[in-house]
Amino acid sequence: MRLEANSKLVMIGDSITDCGRQQPIGEAPRGGLGFGYVAFVDGMLQALYPDRPIRVVNVGTSGNTVVDLQERWQRDVIDQRPDYVSVMIGVNDVWRQFDARLLYENHISLDRYRETLRSLVAKTLPRVKEMFLLSPFFLEPNRSDPMRAMVDAYADAMKTVADETGATFIDVQVEFDERLQHLNTWSWSGDRVHPYINGHMVIARAFLREIGAQC
Repeated sequence: MRLEANSKLVMIGDSITDCGRQQPIGEAPRGGLGFGYVAFVDGMLQALYPDRPIRVVNVGTSGNTVVDLQERWQRDVIDQRPDYVSVMIGVNDVWRQFDARLLYENHISLDRYRETLRSLVAKTLPRVKEMFLLSPFFLEPNRSDPMRAMVDAYADAMKTVADETGATFIDVQVEFDERLQHLNTWSWSGDRVHPYINGHMVIARAFLREIGAQC
């Protein structure tokens, strides 16, 4: 397993990462991990490697694009002094071009997405042991669907950044595509963007498998 003992993993992204990390469940706080894939990664690391302490930190923020990440990167990533960083970002960069079609000032072009992500990775990789780029995904099996096609293009841009910088790319979309052959999109999400708990398990498993966790 690639994560070393006594290390810190910072996981940053949008609402799929956030998952209510700042909200309490009744009187019991969630410890800042939320109820999604970040919490599952943390739980599995503790369950599988109790002798290897790894601190997981969730700094996902709902609604974020890659530009929002850039604005808070110093505070939420660099200043945390992580050993490992994972990034899942891109679906809002695409979605705003569909649900806010005429608000052009909120649109993040493919080129801007690629260059901003490349800048963040290049700035961070020399400071950490490893970075993981988790692809954006859209829970739609029809690849000619306009939003699915655009999400695929942004995921390809993320893979290009990973290939050029030496970051590790994790293709989350392909994980869901395999499962969409057996269960339709409504089994995974109500809006094709925010997964149910089963989808968060898919993301967590993809990450854990990439780092060599035996689960």
